[in-house]
Amino acid sequence: MSFFTSRLGAACLAALVVASPLAAQDLELSIVAPAGAGGGWDSAARSLQEAMMETGNARSVQVLNVPGAGGTVGLAQFVQSAKGSSDQMLVGGITMVGAIITNGAPYDLTNVTPIARLTGDPLVIAVPASSPFQTMDDLVKAIKADVSRTVWAGGSAGGADHILAALITEAAGADPSKVNYVAYSGGGESLAAMLGGQVSAGISGYGEWQGQIESGDLRALAISYPEPIEGIDAQPLKAQGLDIELVNWRGIFAGPDISDADKATLSDAVEKTVKSDKWQEILTARGWSDYYAPSDEFTTFIASETDRVHEVLTSIGLAK
Repeated sequence: MSFFTSRLGAACLAALVVASPLAAQDLELSIVAPAGAGGGWDSAARSLQEAMMETGNARSVQVLNVPGAGGTVGLAQFVQSAKGSSDQMLVGGITMVGAIITNGAPYDLTNVTPIARLTGDPLVIAVPASSPFQTMDDLVKAIKADVSRTVWAGGSAGGADHILAALITEAAGADPSKVNYVAYSGGGESLAAMLGGQVSAGISGYGEWQGQIESGDLRALAISYPEPIEGIDAQPLKAQGLDIELVNWRGIFAGPDISDADKATLSDAVEKTVKSDKWQEILTARGWSDYYAPSDEFTTFIASETDRVHEVLTSIGLAK
């Protein structure tokens, strides 16, 4: 073999290496959490960061917080910056779906690439320890008697908490458009309203209020998950005669117009991560349920969730 042929072969090999998809263990990622530090999306992003790096499914992962408007500010920035990118991902969930519809946002989840559904966080319906409502049935009777006097505390308008309050109001036989819902910017603010006796009942991710439930400062009446969860005494709404289930799901997305090869690499890295022992440890520690679904299944799920959320938000006057 001549020197020229040898050099040409080496050059071709180098070109092939450059053109081939990035291996998962070589990934250097940024994950956008479209909310402030400490919330559910931030926790999901940082948990995935920790698990991907510890399991060797990414070389480095950086989390970027872009809060605002129920996640729609972060979504808009991500759509514009991550087009065709193999090294950027975004955390989102049901509350983002609601915010997109409520705010008439310019972008929705069809503008990004679903990679995987990750977790399902049970929502809890709770009351202050001093509340006269001892059971979910007590709360339902109060709503039925006078919907306006039942004041709810929860997260952003149109988010998962608001949606669940509307579904419970409707199941109680009252007009969901008249639900008396006070939106707070975070679990801490709504918790303060609960502990201060400013509201009748509240809704939040179970993990956010778990400490106050276990201490006895709050009384958990029900969870929105379809099935009982080990370690949680409160029973599902369905088990208490209300045909309601709502999972506060979170998933991970890539930018628009990524290549099939990059999508496969990211999907493989995430799948290996969520099937690891490390991820199971994180789920247990945070009280999350494993709600994993791969890209195609997740894409179908988002479409059906969007229709369902739109229907509920229309019933409470937040969508048309």
